[in-house]
Amino acid sequence: MAKLKILLVDDHELVRAGFRRLLEDGDEFEIVAEAGSGEQACQDYQKYQPDTVVMDISMPGIGGIGAIERIIARDPDAKILVLSVHEDTVFTTRALQAGALGFIPKRSAPEEMRHAVLQVAQGKRHLDPEIAQQIAMHKMGGQANVLEDLSQREFEVFRLLAEGKTVNDIAGLLSLSPKTVGTHHTNIKQKLGATNAAELARLAIRNGILEA
Repeated sequence: MAKLKILLVDDHELVRAGFRRLLEDGDEFEIVAEAGSGEQACQDYQKYQPDTVVMDISMPGIGGIGAIERIIARDPDAKILVLSVHEDTVFTTRALQAGALGFIPKRSAPEEMRHAVLQVAQGKRHLDPEIAQQIAMHKMGGQANVLEDLSQREFEVFRLLAEGKTVNDIAGLLSLSPKTVGTHHTNIKQKLGATNAAELARLAIRNGILEA
């Protein structure tokens, strides 16, 4: 049986090397390309047409969510599995909304990772059980996270603002006009009740978007 072609995306070379060894330790997978950024992932997806993308979500630039959106926009049938150190409902929900089919923690056991990649390659959803339970409890409890009020684009702009990027930086990264980014910036501050960059950064840290 032909091996499944995998595009591996993570901004840490050592992490990619570990995942490569893990996934290629068998007959199912072949890593056809590695990318260190969301931008590179979009280019490599077009070039190599992998069966599945295994992607980190926290990366500089457009990040994992931005990359997922761009890949799905070009190929709605793209099969993307997110591997992340973030295990909160904010990132999981955003990744799934952007078009990812699966989401599992980087701490998952090797067999669980391989199983998740196979499931996603077959077009099936795969969520880590603990994360799935968190999402279910979150919905049942009616707990509203302030970040849920943000649109997908506003969330991306918020993440970049919290990282200290300027409006012009963000405009370049997301291929938007500075005016459009400025409008998003205003809307974000209104929705989150924040008045300055420091308050946005605190919100990002509190919600696991940035490390303290």
